Amino acid sequence: MKSRIAPVRWTPPPTPAARRPDHLEVEVVALPGEGPEDTLIDADGSVLTGLCDGRILRVSADGRTITTLADTGGRPLGLEWLPDGKVLVCDANRGLLTLDQDGRITTLLAEIGGRPLRFCNNAAIADDGTIYFTDSSTRFGIDEWMADLLEHTSTGSLYRLRPDGEVTQLATGRAFPNGVALTGDQKTLIFAETASYGLYKLDLTAEDAEPELFRSIPGLPDNIARGSDGLIWVAIGSPRNPLLDNLLPKAPVLRQAVWALPEALKPKAADVIEIQAYDDAGTLVHDLRGRHARFHMPTGVRERDGKVWLSSIGTTHLATFPTPVKDAR
Repeated sequence: MKSRIAPVRWTPPPTPAARRPDHLEVEVVALPGEGPEDTLIDADGSVLTGLCDGRILRVSADGRTITTLADTGGRPLGLEWLPDGKVLVCDANRGLLTLDQDGRITTLLAEIGGRPLRFCNNAAIADDGTIYFTDSSTRFGIDEWMADLLEHTSTGSLYRLRPDGEVTQLATGRAFPNGVALTGDQKTLIFAETASYGLYKLDLTAEDAEPELFRSIPGLPDNIARGSDGLIWVAIGSPRNPLLDNLLPKAPVLRQAVWALPEALKPKAADVIEIQAYDDAGTLVHDLRGRHARFHMPTGVRERDGKVWLSSIGTTHLATFPTPVKDAR
């Protein structure tokens, strides 16, 4: 049964100025399942990704061989390497999990203060094994992610999990916090806030620091990841939707009506691929846009050793392209 929403008014920031992104061409790799949400690249160039049905796959660097590593029994989203070689899995339904080389899944963190993680989404891991991760909503789970964007009650949080098991809430009341990345010196945490069209930064060296705007994004930022090129890559799930922007500051009943519509009539992600990359100072280095018949709505992006891989909850494919030459603007 569909959840009810209780929207609050929110005025979006001004529509960004028109851009002229560089043209992006991608190649795609078909997968035996739907919704690869994130990617993680291994040393041999192979790619890990999680599907809607709970499986975690390994795709060879050339895309020709695909094997199943494990099944979380939930919905795997963000993937990251832990210092011990295990894979950290942000499972939207089960919390933080680990995957070892033998395919064993172990629960690392399923609840905080007695409250189950409702929407464990993405993470970044420091050299000492400290995990920074997002729980995007306490109101809605992965199957109703659009409800959170329409409601805009901002119930998401950012957490830190130390190797000794200590959990600290670093920020709360956030509007769908999503992707997470560390700067090169690991003194600042960058996280995407999907519902407010921005990347935010948090000073990890200052006690009780508050998030500050790092960069406005011309769309809905999803997963972000630091590449081997030293840049923070940003998957833009969709450009801003004029209908949603128009409804957000108006009477909440209008968004309740939209939520009640059949799925086919609700606002959709645009049929486009948009990716950006920033340096640690917030300078835009890459601004890319393209289209492909079998790939759109990028939700994950990962750069390593001259190659970029994209994932999407809206397709049955991964996409890839060579790392562009830097063009700071």
